[in-house]
Amino acid sequence: MKFKSLMTAVALAATTFGVLAADAAVEVKNAWARATVTGQLATGAFMTITAKEGATLVGVASPAAGVAQVHEMKMEGGVMKMAEVKGGLVLPAGKAVELKPGGYHLMLMDLKAALAKDSTVPVTLTFKDAKGAESKLELKLPVAAMAPGGMVKPAAMDHSMHGNMPAK
Repeated sequence: MKFKSLMTAVALAATTFGVLAADAAVEVKNAWARATVTGQLATGAFMTITAKEGATLVGVASPAAGVAQVHEMKMEGGVMKMAEVKGGLVLPAGKAVELKPGGYHLMLMDLKAALAKDSTVPVTLTFKDAKGAESKLELKLPVAAMAPGGMVKPAAMDHSMHGNMPAK
């Protein structure tokens, strides 16, 4: 019983300090989602993911959003473009993959309500390992105006244009 209580305390402490650990196969750290204002229909979520044996992030879901996807921002012909990562995001064995503003990130679109600063948003990540076995990781991401520690400027990744896009 003491071991179970200790593990619960460690898990709670990890969540409190912005470090979310999964099972032995995948570890998520420094996860957070950007706060929104009333009427804003999209936002980004960010984290660092490490898959010990290698895996692919093949799905994202959240009850707070009608659509959740893995996106990538990159320069093409002098223009910054953002698009969904088709086929999943490869997570090489033992290598940390950073989802951050201006690069790979999660997009939460068709938000059902504003994401208030200092709240949390549930997100489920789906991974596929080299053998094709799927696993899910349920997270509660802290919602903030900027990255923990203030290292990323809030304007670094503006998703306000998604609120004006027609639904597909």
